[in-house]
Amino acid sequence: MGLAPGTAVFIGERKRQSIRIDLLEFDAAVVHEAHDVSVDDCAVHRGTATVSWIQVNGIHDIALIEALASRFGLHPMTIEDIVNTSQRPKCEELPDYCFVALKMLAYSRASRSIGAEHVSLILGPNYVISFLEDEGDVFDSVRLRIRKGLGRVRSMGADYLAFCLMDAVVDHYFLAVEQIGDEIELFDERILIAPRHGDIQEIHHYKSDLIKLRKAVWPLRDVVAAISKSESSLLRPDIIIFWRDLYDHTIQVIDMVETSRDVLASLHDTYLSGLSNRMNEVMKVLTIISTIFIPLTFIVGVYGMNFKNMPELEWQPGYFVVWVVMVAIAIGLFAYFRRRHWI
Repeated sequence: MGLAPGTAVFIGERKRQSIRIDLLEFDAAVVHEAHDVSVDDCAVHRGTATVSWIQVNGIHDIALIEALASRFGLHPMTIEDIVNTSQRPKCEELPDYCFVALKMLAYSRASRSIGAEHVSLILGPNYVISFLEDEGDVFDSVRLRIRKGLGRVRSMGADYLAFCLMDAVVDHYFLAVEQIGDEIELFDERILIAPRHGDIQEIHHYKSDLIKLRKAVWPLRDVVAAISKSESSLLRPDIIIFWRDLYDHTIQVIDMVETSRDVLASLHDTYLSGLSNRMNEVMKVLTIISTIFIPLTFIVGVYGMNFKNMPELEWQPGYFVVWVVMVAIAIGLFAYFRRRHWI
């Protein structure tokens, strides 16, 4: 594009009219929640003793993103990755914070497609900033635990909150893969019974969904592995076991995706075999019909010739005899085909 490295340019589809910032501040005793806060309000909570979760809904307003980034000392390259929705999952450790980029996926049964949303997380000493393209997310379970004090999230630090957010994203990977797998299984059962010519497009549709899943999960595995091996002061040693568990979950998702890809590959062969079998059945029926009518055609062809010296033409029961012979030939051939299990 001819721009200097670190120049923030929004790349993607604008999904909101305006950016909204939500704040959730908590500790073991208190929870404070605010919506549509300003950049200055967020900066106030940077050095507090409580844990602050700042969620930015919308990343198309470069000026606002840069203003927030300047309050928290984010590097220009980090800002560039935040507003680039095509950025692949990655993890970067900087002196004052850790940056994680990943994809949030959701499968829609109505449109039978996977929707992907770019998510960026900034992990600081006592805060987590999440940047989303739109307002909808998969973090409702995390919010519920914070509001009601369920689990250990209220008594842990910002690094555990970052883990919870990434764990919620990976959990929805499981859901998406299971939903696609269920549809592929039903599709497999139907295609064995009655394959249709339009099924090949549906196979490629499922294949593109699995490719999108694979592109999101494979690099995320490396991201989680890097975090679990990190020696950053922002990641406490007693939290590492949770990151390792998350790594195991990403491996499970990858295995499920690869299994679905293998099933889909075999489904393609099954579809082609089904069409071939249907064609063979049609050709068999046509061949049997043609075989039965060949001797009948021969008989009527012989007696359809215009020679005067044909004794059978003057034979009074000849017409009925020819019919009896033709019917007997047809029945005999049909019985022979049945005995040989050709029909």
